[in-house]
Amino acid sequence: QVQLMESGGGSVQAGGSLRLSCAASGYTRNSYCVGWFRQAPGKEREGVAGIHSDGTIWYADSVKDRFTISQDNAENTLYLQMNTLKPEAPAMYYCAASSASCSRPLLLWRLAYSYWGQGTQVTVSS
Repeated sequence: QVQLMESGGGSVQAGGSLRLSCAASGYTRNSYCVGWFRQAPGKEREGVAGIHSDGTIWYADSVKDRFTISQDNAENTLYLQMNTLKPEAPAMYYCAASSASCSRPLLLWRLAYSYWGQGTQVTVSS
């Protein structure tokens, strides 16, 4: 059974940083996509960053040059380093993993992912 558990969310002032972690268990794939999504109240869940098993990384335009996604395969952990955070409505950040091989263009498409964590809340105040 695949389980994903996020941590590291919290409240921070604009311009600050947070590092999110996602611990995975029961997940082994030769070809996969893993990524981070976020959802603010009343809005669609949107892709923030994703990694393909071949090492390809995609970022949403809104976070390029500020966020960095990485993974530690030995620890089965996915990270999202968020710098220069902007004041926005509070959002839940979710990590996700695909159930089968996925195409690189789908890295930020939520329907490409089958496994989701419970989310961690991020609030950025001005």
